[in-house]
Amino acid sequence: MSFLGKIFTWWNGATIGTMLWSSRNGEHVGTDAQGNKYYRSKNKRDKLPTGGSYTARERRWVIYEGSNDASRIPSEWHGWLHGAGDDVPESFLPAPRIWEADYTPNATGTADAYRPAGALERGGKRARTAGDYEAWSPDA
Repeated sequence: MSFLGKIFTWWNGATIGTMLWSSRNGEHVGTDAQGNKYYRSKNKRDKLPTGGSYTARERRWVIYEGSNDASRIPSEWHGWLHGAGDDVPESFLPAPRIWEADYTPNATGTADAYRPAGALERGGKRARTAGDYEAWSPDA
């Protein structure tokens, strides 16, 4: 991406201002398998208020590697971002199971999106089924 693109766009990764702010005010705590970087506030007084109570939690955020798509955050890091635990997920994760699938990005709106047999993009024709609707006719 061009230098001007990094300054003015937020949808294809972090802007230069966000990256500078993160490096100055944030402590890098980890990186996931997709290259997303996770930060927490260096300043211990920089807290986010929680809804309705007087307790507060630390500020945490992610800098995406590539496009900003929240579905690219693994579940363990999602929990960490939302304060489910104090420890970084990499420190207590179990070994991956053989049945666990690798991440696949959300393909909605792309050429790789699922299109069933009756979809307009595939011709709009589908095979008849036993449950198809038959219009009422007064002659019948």
